[in-house]
Amino acid sequence: MAPPHSTNDPRENDPLLEDDTPSTAVAVDIDDSPTCGEGSTNKQIDVKVDKEVKLEFGGATGVTFMMIFFPTIMYYFWLCLEFNNGALAHPDSISDTGAWLGRMWKLLRDHATPNLFAVSTYVLFCALQAFLAYTMPGPVVKGLPVPSLGFKQLEYLCNGVASWYVTLITSAILHLTGIFPLSRIIDNFGPIMTVSIIAGFAVTIGTYAYGIWSKNTHRMSGYFMYDLFMGAVLNPRIGKLDLKIWAEIRIPWVILFYLSVSAALKEYETTGHVRAELWFMVLAHGLYVNACMKGEECIPTTWDIFYEKWGFMLIFWNLSGVPFTYCYSTLYLVKTETGRALSHSVPFLVFNFALLLIGYYIWDTANSQKNRFRMSQSGTYIPRNTFPQLPWGTLHNPTYIKTEHGSLLLTSGWWGIARKIHYTADLMMALSWGLICGTGSLIPYFYPVFFLIVLVHRVTRDMERCSIKYGKDWETYCQKVRWIFVPYIW
Repeated sequence: MAPPHSTNDPRENDPLLEDDTPSTAVAVDIDDSPTCGEGSTNKQIDVKVDKEVKLEFGGATGVTFMMIFFPTIMYYFWLCLEFNNGALAHPDSISDTGAWLGRMWKLLRDHATPNLFAVSTYVLFCALQAFLAYTMPGPVVKGLPVPSLGFKQLEYLCNGVASWYVTLITSAILHLTGIFPLSRIIDNFGPIMTVSIIAGFAVTIGTYAYGIWSKNTHRMSGYFMYDLFMGAVLNPRIGKLDLKIWAEIRIPWVILFYLSVSAALKEYETTGHVRAELWFMVLAHGLYVNACMKGEECIPTTWDIFYEKWGFMLIFWNLSGVPFTYCYSTLYLVKTETGRALSHSVPFLVFNFALLLIGYYIWDTANSQKNRFRMSQSGTYIPRNTFPQLPWGTLHNPTYIKTEHGSLLLTSGWWGIARKIHYTADLMMALSWGLICGTGSLIPYFYPVFFLIVLVHRVTRDMERCSIKYGKDWETYCQKVRWIFVPYIW
């Protein structure tokens, strides 16, 4: 995440063309430095950036590999956790490779083939989230001016909080009445993941075909696989339902939360109690999804929504990748013998909970500072009392640099300490998710390591774009806010 990507999520939002999805959508890159107030001083630059086609991720070959690699590694890690006690599975010898692949395929066929429960659970959940996103009350906010639409600002119904509470109440009723025991989710992890993978590819191909058929394409490269990966359509909507926000906020983080809830309920049914380690994962994922929902009105100005197209990169990672890879810590704790026997000391638990909560506080307040600053400058800020509202979430009389482009670069609050302070906080939380599992397996550390690689790539791309967009003003900003992640270190 990264974020929804987030957001959210939420998740990560620098003050430029921001990204605050719950480290949502994690395969997404952004121009997300600390700016606000996209000015009209230099619209030519915005139009140029919006139209420019720059092959990334190794071009068509690279993205083709990624489209194969992502589902493959998801299945591999799940098999290692479910059937190999969290150890990395491998053939006994070179000559055993064929037989080993056959054994792995048999496990997938027997334990990950979609069943009625998996299909109905995933499809009905997505349908419910779409229905709630379309019908629940919430503020309507405007996004950034879209160059390809003549700098029109699209409107977004941000009813995440209401939808989130309805989802919680509905799931509690279904569980307590026995209609839908939530503990069944973790028992059907493999089949549900397969359904999500199929959905990711199906929606990718379907929306790409629709874009071509309707001639509603944008920024096409001419390379089929690359355009399938990046997407053909920029602003996919069904009426007032924006599909990018729906997929980035309403799907991945909610599923992730319920996977942890399901695991905790399963442990309670099996042992009569829930360990602190599983309570930790429920809290961690609960904080994340709640942050995405309570700050949804900030998402329309993110880079994912403003710039990125609706392709495999966003679709697959949100519908499948985020929920079914960021959950490895939870899976390790309930699916492996070592994880089920894990019991940390009180001092370690206190340290890990502190790492999580401190990281969350910095992440939440940093995003709040930037988003409220940005929205206040543009006249779109809506004071809300969504829970929780943390101290230092709003800056009074903030300092900033006004660029020739017309944007404002925030230089106070957390954003005067480091340019990517929200990433640092996000990584603190990600690390705590791995540490809670101890050192018995490498797989729970996939998320923090992968996330670090993604964020470093994001920062590299962001710095390059900002340098082009803001010129000498960016140099002045970097001199004033010297550090990127950690003051005096990096």
